[in-house]
Amino acid sequence: MRLKDELPVDHHLARVYRAGAAFCGLVLLVFGSLGFADALDPFSTSGRYIAGLTTNTTLSVISVVVGLLLLAGAVRGGNFASTLNMAVGSLFLLSGFVHLFILDRSANILDFGMTNVMFSFVMGLLILTFGMYGRVSSKLSHDNPYWRQRHPREAAQESLARRRREASAGLSAAAPALPETAEGERP
Repeated sequence: MRLKDELPVDHHLARVYRAGAAFCGLVLLVFGSLGFADALDPFSTSGRYIAGLTTNTTLSVISVVVGLLLLAGAVRGGNFASTLNMAVGSLFLLSGFVHLFILDRSANILDFGMTNVMFSFVMGLLILTFGMYGRVSSKLSHDNPYWRQRHPREAAQESLARRRREASAGLSAAAPALPETAEGERP
């Protein structure tokens, strides 16, 4: 079974994936743009601060590219946005761990400080949560499209039972009441 086979095509959770990708993409785009506005050096590790985070032009370029990628995911939406959010969120978490180990070393070409590492962890978890929302859980509700896609037999049985209930409720509401006789009994 391939991952794309488990994903429903059209569902209401797509709005969450789009909103998450758009919000996080805009945050990264603003941060990267502020770095460009400050005319930073490409690989400077002198500790210039933008919005409380150390940065250089290379980090600004990466921030703008990832921000635009997330915004493109928000425009496309659906399962693409969800998968993109999970991938980008995972990369942010990985980046946080890598930069945690190379702080104050010459390999730190993006000029990460501890605030950047914390930002990377928080942003990674936020983007990852937006990507996995309603998609990954042991207790998905039965009206969730991912549960229905993973349990087609049970979903079909529940759908049939619901349609039968609705049909019988419609028939009983549409049936005219029988007139009562003088003694209060129905004929």
